[in-house]
Amino acid sequence: MWKLKQLVAGDEEREESFLEDESDGICSLSYTQSIIVFVRPIKFAILFTFGNLLAVGSTAFVIGPAQQINMMFDSARIYATTVYLVCVVIALICALLIHSKILTILAIICEICALLWYSLSYIPFARRMISELMIRLCDTEL
Repeated sequence: MWKLKQLVAGDEEREESFLEDESDGICSLSYTQSIIVFVRPIKFAILFTFGNLLAVGSTAFVIGPAQQINMMFDSARIYATTVYLVCVVIALICALLIHSKILTILAIICEICALLWYSLSYIPFARRMISELMIRLCDTEL
């Protein structure tokens, strides 16, 4: 996109928005260059978190906002919903206010785990199965 603008406009200063910053040509990056892109966890955290919020909120268009809220705060998944929403807020605080890369990475890892646990709450017996699997895999008794 930038190359097209440069051809049309000439050699003018390149103005980038927040989302276009260094994202042009991302598909043509080598493996090393693509790893360097992920060194920017704050930008990733903001986009990832807003993407997750849009994905969770998009089901409100399918089933309706009242039904979505009722399902999110149902007694079976109220803890998963609360932990997920708290992790979203913490990730945004770490990325937007604190600007700490390490805290942002930790918050995103927690957000991913909370989103996984929240998503499993919609599948019957999935959380119990994963819990039992983790207990068996992490059992220290020989």
